[in-house]
Amino acid sequence: MKLKDLICDDDKTLFKQAIGPVKPIKHDTIHPRTRVSKKKTQQQKEKQQFEKQQFFFSDEFEPNLESKGPMKYVRDDVDSFEAKRLRRGEYSPELILDLHGLKQQESKQEIAALLAACPKQHVNCVCIIHGIGNRILKNKVPHWLVQHPDVMAFHQAPLEYGGNGALLVLIDLKGDDFCK
Repeated sequence: MKLKDLICDDDKTLFKQAIGPVKPIKHDTIHPRTRVSKKKTQQQKEKQQFEKQQFFFSDEFEPNLESKGPMKYVRDDVDSFEAKRLRRGEYSPELILDLHGLKQQESKQEIAALLAACPKQHVNCVCIIHGIGNRILKNKVPHWLVQHPDVMAFHQAPLEYGGNGALLVLIDLKGDDFCK
């Protein structure tokens, strides 16, 4: 039995008289938000951050890097002495990325992932081993690194970290004053 069947007709008419004329309510067009789990939002943020990191690397960009001598770069707002400290080995790399056997696109993705992981793990110096080979990655890696806003400086690595076939990269951790 339903609830409306339990109410007699006299009670229904009495209720309608007490209420008076009724105007139907217009429904809003605003729909309630669907709840997204924290795990999904975290995954979306990480994906967006990775895509943002990927954006900085263009193959078309040609920076004005010195072709003679060791490969080095220092961002304009960073003291040029940082490159010298990298060369001397005063910074030791906390993470090492070996790009041997990877293609250009794969290398670009690995470098983007490395640079995204550095602030999370509070790593300020990394070593990227690109090798010498046909000089494709040896030429491209510095061009990609120059474009990234978190790269403060890089210098050809000392022999113990790969020499001619590697770069030591100094990362800006936003807020840490490790180089002042």
